[in-house]
Amino acid sequence: MASLIHTEVRDSVGILTLNRPQQFNSLSLQMLGQLVEALTALEHDPQVRCVLIQAQGKHFCTGADLDEVKSLRDSVEALERFLATGLAVFRRLEQSPLPVVAAVQGLALAGGLELVLACDVALAAESARLGDQHAQFGLVPGWGGSQRLPRLIGRRRALELMLSARWLDAGEALALGLVNRVVADDDLHGQAVEFCRGLAGRSKPGLALMKQLVDRGLDLPLQEALDLELALAAPALQSDDVSEGLAAFTEKRAPRFSR
Repeated sequence: MASLIHTEVRDSVGILTLNRPQQFNSLSLQMLGQLVEALTALEHDPQVRCVLIQAQGKHFCTGADLDEVKSLRDSVEALERFLATGLAVFRRLEQSPLPVVAAVQGLALAGGLELVLACDVALAAESARLGDQHAQFGLVPGWGGSQRLPRLIGRRRALELMLSARWLDAGEALALGLVNRVVADDDLHGQAVEFCRGLAGRSKPGLALMKQLVDRGLDLPLQEALDLELALAAPALQSDDVSEGLAAFTEKRAPRFSR
C-alpha cells in the first residue's frame, strides 16, 4: 500500500504529513484510512504529546478526491460510506486526547477546510488561501463543515462563505478566527514545530482533559457545562502532574511532567 501519510516523531511531537502532492493532497478513502491509523499509532506512543498535521507540496489539501466521488455516484450506500469515513476520521482528530495542530500552506479548500476545522489549532502561511468551495460545483459539505464552521465563526459569516464559495486570504482567515496565527511562508514548518514543542511540554493528562471539557461542554447548556467542569476538574487537582506543577511554582523552576 502506498504511503499517503508520512509519520515522524520529533521531540515528543508526532508529525503527520499528507503525502499526495500531485493531487494537491485530495483525500481518498485510502488516505483517510491511513490518516486514522497513523493518528492511533501516535496516540499509543507514550513519547508523543502533540500531533502536527502538515502537507507535502504546494497545497495543504484541496478537499475530497472528486474522481473517487464520481466513481461512487451510482450507489447511495457507497457515497454514504465515503462521507461517513471522512466524518469519523475528522471526529477522531477532534476527540483525540492529544492536541492536534494544522500547518496550512497554499490551498485548504472544501474538505481541506473541513480538516482544518477538525484540528484544535491552525497556523497558516501568509500565502495560504482557505475556503468552502463546495457551492462552486453544486456540492455540499459532507465532512462536518456545515456544522463546525458556524460554530466557529457564527451563522451569518459561515453561510456567506459557504454560499459564495469565496476564498479567504490568510489575513481574513485570521480575522474570522479560522486560523490562530499567520506566519511567513518560509517559517511555517519551523513555527508549527516550535509551537507543538511548547504544547508537548505541558501536562499530557491536563491537556487531554481541557479538550474533553471544551468538546463536551459546547453541546451543553451553560450550567450543565459548568457542573461538568467542576466534576472533572476537582479530581484532576489531585494528579501527580499537578503536584509537580505546584512544586515547580514554589521552587521557581520549569515543571518536569511525567511521560
